[in-house]
Amino acid sequence: MNKVLVSLLLTLGITGLAQAAGDAAAGQEKVVVCGACHGPDGNSPAPNFPKLAGQGERYLLKQLNDIKGGNRVIVEMTGLLDNLSEQDLADIAAYYASQKMSVGAADPELVKRGEALFRGGKLEEGMPACIGCHSPNGAGLAAAGFPHLGGQHATYVAKQLTDFREGNRTNDGDSMIMRGIAAKLSNKDIEALSSFIQGLH
Repeated sequence: MNKVLVSLLLTLGITGLAQAAGDAAAGQEKVVVCGACHGPDGNSPAPNFPKLAGQGERYLLKQLNDIKGGNRVIVEMTGLLDNLSEQDLADIAAYYASQKMSVGAADPELVKRGEALFRGGKLEEGMPACIGCHSPNGAGLAAAGFPHLGGQHATYVAKQLTDFREGNRTNDGDSMIMRGIAAKLSNKDIEALSSFIQGLH
């Protein structure tokens, strides 16, 4: 199992990447503006804005850099990161990573289908299970930069999966992992999977 994990990390280019060390205490002072959409502790009260609390630093820092650099376009964040340094972004990522994500609830009518997709994928169509990168409890794999999903707003998850499927979000790397997976999901699959993820903890 360890050899498989090491091989996966090497394949994805995870090793050898340097990043600024984030300071969560300093980050708390830098997220005041962020709180308007994401909540003061990173648990957004609005279902269309993601919960950032409990995400891994590596994932958060990549997203912040992608947004700042224009590789991930989020209209609501236009210009908000322009004057922030790499250290500022690392501090913000460290702060949100140090918080705990709140848990949502799944629609009972969608749980069975959502759980089947999350835990089993659609192997007949070549779609792997979500647990491979996001873990059985949705905690993700912070060291590899795979995001924490469990408890995330269903509305937000559904939009991201749809954007990956339609090619509107492309910052999943040259391997296009998420675009390839989302391409195999129907609207009903996305609805069920997103609901299941919202209640997963």
